[in-house]
Amino acid sequence: MFNIPAITWTLTAVLLLGGSYHVLQATRSHHVTDRVNYSLHALMNALMAAMLWNLAPSTMLAQIAVLAGAALWFIIQAVARPEFKILCAGSQGRLKCAYHSLSMAGAALMATMMGQMTTTASHEIVPPGGTSMPHAHHAMTAATPTTATATLNHLPNLAIPLTIIFATAAVVFLIFLLCARVTTTTLRHAAGPMRSVRPEHGLEALGAAVMALMFAALAA
Repeated sequence: MFNIPAITWTLTAVLLLGGSYHVLQATRSHHVTDRVNYSLHALMNALMAAMLWNLAPSTMLAQIAVLAGAALWFIIQAVARPEFKILCAGSQGRLKCAYHSLSMAGAALMATMMGQMTTTASHEIVPPGGTSMPHAHHAMTAATPTTATATLNHLPNLAIPLTIIFATAAVVFLIFLLCARVTTTTLRHAAGPMRSVRPEHGLEALGAAVMALMFAALAA
């Protein structure tokens, strides 16, 4: 995705770090819902790392289906009735699940866009001495695009607004992290040793920043 290996390796390391954290939390969780949620986040991180290197393109449809299903799962949690205590509870929990649904849907859309780019690139390959059959077929169908093709052609236009959305989310999570650290430090001085701040906000900020960078690369 990126022409600079250092950027690709850095983003890969961040995604694998976040994925490892979610795997660890999944093994420590006592609730089935939490285990599923952390496992889905770990899977999303792994799939996004694979996208950076264009790995396993033959499984693109399966990746999109899994990510779309995960987005639906978090939506169900966000709109679930309050009596379902095992799902998202409270306004803060519901907003968190709604954002996670957006992240999963964004990853699914990213996989779709990359699959479209790969298909387009393969159609544009012209062998010496003539026009390839895929390219000829693409040229014949270009004049009469189907509804699905027209929809796919508009997907790259979503990259810029999604870049802005996830960049904003990264800033918001960073602010939450700083505020949480200030609050924890204040309470620690007032009440003695306390549990350290959990790294969720930091990982959310890093994950949103990675999403923003990847969508920016697709928009370029």
